[in-house]
Amino acid sequence: MDFLRPASWEEALAAKAEHPTAVPIAGGTDVMVEINFDHRRPEYLLDLNRIGDLYEWEVGEDTVRLGASVPYTGIMENLRAELPGLALASHTVASPQIRNRGGVGGNLGTASPAGDAHPALLAAGAEVEVASAARGTRLIPIDAFYTGVKRNALQPDELIRAVHVKKADGPQQYSKVGTRNAMVIAVCAFGLALHPRTRTVRTGIGSAAPTPVRAVAAEEFLNAALEEGGFWDNGKIITPSVAKQFADLCSAACNPIDDVRGTASYRRHAVGVMARRTLTWTWESYRGARRTSEGAA
Repeated sequence: MDFLRPASWEEALAAKAEHPTAVPIAGGTDVMVEINFDHRRPEYLLDLNRIGDLYEWEVGEDTVRLGASVPYTGIMENLRAELPGLALASHTVASPQIRNRGGVGGNLGTASPAGDAHPALLAAGAEVEVASAARGTRLIPIDAFYTGVKRNALQPDELIRAVHVKKADGPQQYSKVGTRNAMVIAVCAFGLALHPRTRTVRTGIGSAAPTPVRAVAAEEFLNAALEEGGFWDNGKIITPSVAKQFADLCSAACNPIDDVRGTASYRRHAVGVMARRTLTWTWESYRGARRTSEGAA
């Protein structure tokens, strides 16, 4: 196994172009586990730790540009207001040591359906910034990024440079089911984001299908129900029947398997429970913020 250690982004892209099978490594929290258990033996490892740009973030007017190697701890400490869903997901990642090393870029590169960041990125409507030496930079919508079990839309000579995530304009939530609170792979996970500016809701489901997915039918149902009932304007409590239908449609969006962590039927049930709970939490936050703004006015 050869170890490539570029000192700049340009050198990294050149190395990836010359060695398309090279496996990028930054935090190493996924890759090194596979290597240590002899599940993977790449010909080349491409170490990205010397590229400072990957550890930087930029808060713009509407979006956050998050470097691929920004650790989960950095998201929790610095971007909680702008990216609340992703910050909540970051809290559930393994242990403090792993959160200090691992980043969103690794989750995206591995593309495991159980990656903790995926539901939050789907719910927020992120875009993945990738680049190659030959073709330059492109943005991939998060909905098009996952192409199969542990497969993504990257070309062999491309590397992930950053993730562009819209700043939250409404409440966001994240929920995860596991056998314990830390050092555990999700049995299933669910992310929900309210977008009051566009009067839409987005979801993200992890570890309950071959890829991370959105519950599109559930979103469409809830968007219509909220609009028809005037909920965005009147701030009423969402009725139990609407919450139940939303939860049922989220369960139906799953295509899980039975494995050592849980059965398919349990995953569908758990996703429905998480969908109902996160909807309740986010909507109560929205109603509270609305009352506060009306009182201030």
